[in-house]
Amino acid sequence: MTDRKDELAGNLAKVRRRIAAACEAAGREPAEVTLVVVTKTYPASDVRLLAGLGVRHVAENRDQDAAPKAAACADLPLSWHFVGQLQTNKVRSVVGYADVVQSVDRVRLVTALSKEAVRAGRETGCLLQVALDAGADGRGERGGVAPGGIGELADAVAAAPGLRLDGLMTVAPLSGEFAGRQRAAFGRLMDLSTDLRRAHPAANMVSAGMSADLEDAVAAGATHVRVGSAVLGVRAGLG
Repeated sequence: MTDRKDELAGNLAKVRRRIAAACEAAGREPAEVTLVVVTKTYPASDVRLLAGLGVRHVAENRDQDAAPKAAACADLPLSWHFVGQLQTNKVRSVVGYADVVQSVDRVRLVTALSKEAVRAGRETGCLLQVALDAGADGRGERGGVAPGGIGELADAVAAAPGLRLDGLMTVAPLSGEFAGRQRAAFGRLMDLSTDLRRAHPAANMVSAGMSADLEDAVAAGATHVRVGSAVLGVRAGLG
């Protein structure tokens, strides 16, 4: 366990240095950027080690992994983020532990989240997942709402009991005009965030960037970066 703690501590230090350097280059303060460690496929024991190393925000993308892990770590001072595509039949479980759902992309999901948040007596933060590769159907390859649908969806979240509209999230697209152009993609997300805040001033979170492109996200102005493999390593057999 000591070896694993040392490994995580070293990886965390490297990621924090990357964030600090990116902030310096962008004229920003490191405190403006929150590191969210994505712990998918890794055990609760790693979450405990990370918490001991000062991590306060962790994320999961599959409820079947997240729910037992969150329960096992319920005594830790952590904020849990759900970042995967969310089906309505998983909403009750996710609302039980997630402080923030970063992948809100349709009104039907807003309705389900509101119902379960009220039932649980919780306030659930919501980020609208923006699909910068949205096709004619208004959806992206990995979920998300088209930029043109942000206003309607934001109004739905803002009006829903038990929900809090926190801001926007995106994943750098693999196709379309922003494919391979992460900084341009994240810059577009920041423009959309500016538009959103005209109607919803408190919705100032911008979640963008992962292990490979966090510098581009920081340069664009992201407030949160979601980092998994650069902290936890790449598990054998996983792409």
